[in-house]
Amino acid sequence: MGNFIPNTDADRKSMLKSIGKNSIEELFTAVPKSVMLKNINLPAEMSEMEAAAKLRGLSEQNTVYPTIFRGAGAYKHYIPAAVKRITQNETFITAYTPYQAEISQGILQSIFEYQTMICEITGMDVSNASVYDGASAAAEAVNMCRERARQTIYVSETSHPQIIQAVKTYCFGTNAPVKIVPAGKDGKTDLSKLKELLSADKTAACFLLQNPNFYGLLEDAKSAAAIVHETGSLFIESVNPISLGAMESPGACGADIAVGEGQPLGISIAFGGPYLGFMACKKAVMRKIPGRIVGETTDAKGNRAYVLTLQAREQHIRREKASSNVCSNEAHCALTAACYMAVMGKAGFAEVSSQCHSKAVYAAKAISAIKGWELKFTGEFFHEFVTACPDSLAALDALAKKGILGGYPLSKNSILWCVTELNTKSEIDTLVSILKGGSK
Repeated sequence: MGNFIPNTDADRKSMLKSIGKNSIEELFTAVPKSVMLKNINLPAEMSEMEAAAKLRGLSEQNTVYPTIFRGAGAYKHYIPAAVKRITQNETFITAYTPYQAEISQGILQSIFEYQTMICEITGMDVSNASVYDGASAAAEAVNMCRERARQTIYVSETSHPQIIQAVKTYCFGTNAPVKIVPAGKDGKTDLSKLKELLSADKTAACFLLQNPNFYGLLEDAKSAAAIVHETGSLFIESVNPISLGAMESPGACGADIAVGEGQPLGISIAFGGPYLGFMACKKAVMRKIPGRIVGETTDAKGNRAYVLTLQAREQHIRREKASSNVCSNEAHCALTAACYMAVMGKAGFAEVSSQCHSKAVYAAKAISAIKGWELKFTGEFFHEFVTACPDSLAALDALAKKGILGGYPLSKNSILWCVTELNTKSEIDTLVSILKGGSK
């Protein structure tokens, strides 16, 4: 990357002169003085070495755990060296929106490959070039389903709380009702209640189901899809992409739209972002999917070429008829996901999924064998599970003192654990040993 070069005072004066202004203050006369900042207390300027040393000092204040058993939406997986090497290429880092297809073939092809692989793992027909994160993808998906006579959105209570909140936030601005389908005592969606609610509501637009759900449990997506389609509504399945190395795809389960958080696909946890929300759908609703779609075509000479397609539904083409307010994408994160999937291949992808599940099963059995600890739900799970415990905060504090970030505390007496391929048997055994010590 080249260094950022700020404008000089002479540059600023030249630009102001060219637009007929004499000062910065004159440029902003339209801004009320009541909202203008008088003084900004910025620190003194620093050299590059001083700034680097300052940032290193700040980073050392972070607590970095060598071992992690926490997921709840952000997951630590092994990232092959090739992924970071490819994605750090300046050509990809500096590329922005590829409006000019003739000079953006590289970035367009990378997005096209990403879309292709997302369609392959989800069993869908069309994928966009991603949105901001998994929660916004879910919210955009429910918006796709709304029709004039069908405005009510149904969401499973077992979905991630942030997904539910994002859906409610999106629907609040458009006065679309959001109804929560309750969970049963088994920690999964109450499908009988779902059928009851949808059968009595002719305004139902869709039902959103997270699978595996927030508690890590596998939902009966096929039965949910059948119930939803009987009422003429659309079925949205939110999935962890890594689970698709072992589970049936949303397409095979009958979903009309598949969404999810793409962070597990080669993207570092990185203090919460940036991430990407992947979206894919069946052909029947492809014209409603937001964001950009890259298509393959041929140029005047018959050579393969890539272009932005189906743009008529985007706000920069027909703003008044736009299907979404998404005005950017997470192209570099999408590129990272594409590189990860390409490097891993089908066999590697399936192996990661298999290891996540098998190690989680081992950990669940070992933890639930501790006195005072037990699995809260007995259903099948992928790589997350919930245990009841005597004191969640005390247990997590004991683990933290040993350099282990334990599971996510759901309450004073329950913890949501996550195990990935990075967690070794030795680490799991150490975790169990520490928990046993705190349970005596």
